[in-house]
Amino acid sequence: MKAALLSEYRKIVTTRMWWILLISFAGYVAFTAAAFGFSMHTARDTGAGQGADPLLLTDAVIASSTYGVATSIGYAFPLIVGTLLVTNEFRYQTLTPTFLAGPSRTIMLLAKLGASFVIGLVFGVVGVVATVATGAGAIAVAGGDTLLGDPEIRRGIVLSVVALAVWTVVGVGFGAVLPNQVAAIVVILGFTQLVEPVARLVLAVWPVTEGIARYLPGAAGDAIAGGSIYSMMSAGGVQLLEWWQGLLVLLAYAAVLSAIGRFTRLRRDVT
Repeated sequence: MKAALLSEYRKIVTTRMWWILLISFAGYVAFTAAAFGFSMHTARDTGAGQGADPLLLTDAVIASSTYGVATSIGYAFPLIVGTLLVTNEFRYQTLTPTFLAGPSRTIMLLAKLGASFVIGLVFGVVGVVATVATGAGAIAVAGGDTLLGDPEIRRGIVLSVVALAVWTVVGVGFGAVLPNQVAAIVVILGFTQLVEPVARLVLAVWPVTEGIARYLPGAAGDAIAGGSIYSMMSAGGVQLLEWWQGLLVLLAYAAVLSAIGRFTRLRRDVT
């Protein structure tokens, strides 16, 4: 198992794609957090946000949502990294030697899950540092309280790193289900940037369906971090799951996808 983990880790770090995605991820979430933190405080202080529920514009809500940008908006990056760990094997036809070198396909998949978590932690730390640095700076410039000394905010920042690491694991499971690299990336971008955001806002409108929105994968990731832009934008604000519940839900998605992939696409003969 140790050899399999090391092999999968090397497959990631010996390519350029992972650090290209890492730099893009850091820049994306840094800019978004700065823009969001500054605009929300400016809107409230100038009266532009008076039409919204004032409970949605407190310092705590804006700070947690700003610092959670990496998990609520940028999670597609670690998700893609995890997916590439599987789809690259199919695209470049390295799956056959991988299967021949390993004791079993299950161990190979577990090794990919473990290695992806390590890389996910790197993405989590870099993404969260970039988010908090620019987000807190923008909030301070706008005259708001960064609340970096608040224990709840600090806990959310730490848990955001965990959430992003788990997203990378989910990516491995998804890649095992849909090993076609182009199709997998298209589905990820379409789902994370359009389908789920719209679904969360729509489902939150009715009390009957609001509970469903909380169990969507993106909502589960937001619950781990403790803040969500989408929940703040929803009518009345959506009550997220507890952080540990969100973690269990996101891990469940990873486990189910991995199991489906193991007993479907990874079970077939390869050439």
